[in-house]
Amino acid sequence: MADIEVDVLIVGGGPVGLTAALECSRHGLTSLLVERHESTSIFPKARLVSTRTMELVRAWGLQDEVERLGLPREDSLAVGVGSSLTAPDFHREVAPIEEDAPQSPTYTYLCAQDKFEVVLKRTAESLPGADVRFATTMTSLEQDADGVSAVVESAHGTLTVRAAYAVAADGARSGIRQRLGIGVEGPPPLGHMISIMFDADLLPLLRDRMCALYFLRSTIPCAVEAVDYRRRWIIQTGYAPEEGGSEADFTPEFCVHVIREAVGVPDLDVELVGVMPWLQQAVTAERFREGRIFLAGDAAHVSTPQGGFGMNCGIQDAHNLVWKLAAVLRGHAGEALLDTYSAERCPVGERTVAESLANAFITFRMMEGELTMRDAIALQAGRRCSEGLVLGFHYDSAAIVPDGTVPPEPDDPYRTYVPTARPGHRAPHVLVNRNGVGMSTLDLMGTGFTLFTPEGSGWAAAAKEAGALTGTHLVPIEISPDGRGGAAVTSPRWAEVYGVGSSGAVLVRPDGHVAWRTVQGLSDSSGADTLVTVLDTVLARRRQAPVAR
Repeated sequence: MADIEVDVLIVGGGPVGLTAALECSRHGLTSLLVERHESTSIFPKARLVSTRTMELVRAWGLQDEVERLGLPREDSLAVGVGSSLTAPDFHREVAPIEEDAPQSPTYTYLCAQDKFEVVLKRTAESLPGADVRFATTMTSLEQDADGVSAVVESAHGTLTVRAAYAVAADGARSGIRQRLGIGVEGPPPLGHMISIMFDADLLPLLRDRMCALYFLRSTIPCAVEAVDYRRRWIIQTGYAPEEGGSEADFTPEFCVHVIREAVGVPDLDVELVGVMPWLQQAVTAERFREGRIFLAGDAAHVSTPQGGFGMNCGIQDAHNLVWKLAAVLRGHAGEALLDTYSAERCPVGERTVAESLANAFITFRMMEGELTMRDAIALQAGRRCSEGLVLGFHYDSAAIVPDGTVPPEPDDPYRTYVPTARPGHRAPHVLVNRNGVGMSTLDLMGTGFTLFTPEGSGWAAAAKEAGALTGTHLVPIEISPDGRGGAAVTSPRWAEVYGVGSSGAVLVRPDGHVAWRTVQGLSDSSGADTLVTVLDTVLARRRQAPVAR
């Protein structure tokens, strides 16, 4: 008998591990999270919270708090380029965001990881079923046909743990990934980097130059990031071991010199806060699953920092995985559902890493003088808008029932998001009115399956019957174009955006992605049978004949 028995063991207490713990609680699972560090990150290693992640933050009821702790949105997409922060050749440009506004009830936000993690940790700890333990190291992890066994150590002693599944969210140098013998694919490391965090009163110097990110061709090329838009900043620069460089070169005196060169003020009053070496990489794990152990976040895919994709992609990993674990553990799904985690997240991880690499190459060209300042800043500002990547990705797996349509093909799939309810895609945001209150279709979704259908189509009654027959948490929501039929939810645009006509239906999974769609109305009582077949297919309960469309 183990000292601790839980549904899910989570190794790693960064944003991805904390998201996994939070989602486990939301789906009724028990979890133990162990993190070897004593506290959440003191270094804001990530800052950008993507639109899709902000949608999850909104669903968790944390949007107001995260935005209160973050940076002003009006400056969050501003990028600056120059030879120093105060140089005459400085240029500033703000990424265009107006066209993105209709795509979500929220938008990308900058909230430094050291603050974001505190919010996630406090929330996870407050939820039932979550056991969050920092200053605790996992020293052993084994698996068998029925679960995983681990040993964890802390100042309070050694404990044995037994769980049905484990999530490895233990970072880019994942010890679990290495123990499992899972390699990574991608180019060699792109550079040895140093992050220098400091406090200085720069606001009087930057009144008309406020940006979230600066790229500087100073005597020591570097990037400067605003942490709180008050006194705290980070400089990122690098060194070349092949040329004799070393992290040991970055003494306190040299770091202050780097800061003053970047700002362009030789006698700037600087307080050095911390120095962190890191390796710039762009790699993806060969696979994301080994038996009952799943890789998530940087353990599965490591992006360059350019674009701010890494943390967000990892959070989507956890969001994709946990509802599937819950469905299997509750007996509502077959074990094969868990195979769709790798099938769905590997392609997304690979594309995300590739796009971050493309952004890094733009930065390299700029810093090496291959691009003019104006060309460089235009490229950088344009790449700050990535809604096509963060909202437009889609899944192709056994947990998706295709409807024969093809995905949208925007001219710039990185920049441009085209709303679609095609199976596999994120269910689009559409403004609706529920009992006199304006909200998003995303706000109508919970932790179960959601079936959207036009009022009076018959699919809502079929969904209730299918839910009862299968034991699946399935919530039907009828939407009226004008409210004349008495439906609680109204929207004149919803049916058009979702492509269901006047009598079809869309089934949305617990992670917000469309599982199935039909434009057909019900002419008989077979709707429940159709939905049972769909749910059995999506949840891998048994082999099914092709679903009628």
